[in-house]
Amino acid sequence: MIVRPKPNLIGVLTSLKGSIAKRIALRSLMVTLLASAIVLAETLHPSYFSKVSATPFTLLGLSLSIFMSFRNNACYDRWYEARKAWGDVIVAIRSMIRETQVIKDVGERRTLLSNLCGFAHALNARLRKENELAASGEWLQPLPNAGTQDIGGQVLLRVGQHCSALSESGAINDWRYTLMANHLTSLTHAQAVCERIKNTPLPFPYTLLLHRTIYLFCILLPFAMAEPLGWLTPIFTAIVSYTFFGLDAIADELEDPFGRDENDLPTDAIVRGIERDVLSAMGATELPPQLEPVDFVLS
Repeated sequence: MIVRPKPNLIGVLTSLKGSIAKRIALRSLMVTLLASAIVLAETLHPSYFSKVSATPFTLLGLSLSIFMSFRNNACYDRWYEARKAWGDVIVAIRSMIRETQVIKDVGERRTLLSNLCGFAHALNARLRKENELAASGEWLQPLPNAGTQDIGGQVLLRVGQHCSALSESGAINDWRYTLMANHLTSLTHAQAVCERIKNTPLPFPYTLLLHRTIYLFCILLPFAMAEPLGWLTPIFTAIVSYTFFGLDAIADELEDPFGRDENDLPTDAIVRGIERDVLSAMGATELPPQLEPVDFVLS
């Protein structure tokens, strides 16, 4: 995720970090060169362009803008819902830290909280298609089987069994056990929300139709602009293509908010915050540092 002060006018025009300009530069350049070639052809053979009207492009551009707005809103909703789910993970784990303060056996409490931190690491790795056991292994007590498909879910099951055993032994009362079970349910729900977002992309025909329409619009637009605008056509084509290609690329990034793109969620920083909370609750005096943005990017 990009974390930086609001840029001034010069920064707005020159900032590349977090911008999608690099991703769409080649496409915009090709469309601009095509527009230049079309203007040259219109200059040499103006009769070929005399009957080309801009009216259809006005209507198509308006429809395309509305269509892109719907897709970008859908992708941003996915990004924001994912952030809310990770917020629920933070709330539930902090609540578990508070509820476990009544456990007098320090070892029991450390095991329970360590497993919860391992859950956060495992979930982060699962959403990024990385090795869950390698990411969470140092926190899990005991280690799950190497062939476990869902380490995060297995950890929550184990923590639930641990809480049940504490309740049966009298270490916690039934009321507190119910609260802890509700917090574990919240963690399960947050994991399910994240997995739903990760495993359910926007319908492919919907995305494909938008991609095709954008390319057709940007390629055909210079034919309508060549006669009235002349050599200003490549400039306006570059602006239009930058806008449409850019909005399309932003939507692609936001559609999967769990990766390592510059505009994805800073889940590593979120997990580090959980780790610090857990270690502090365990009585650690030296905590790992909070993750800071590197070149304006917080991972």
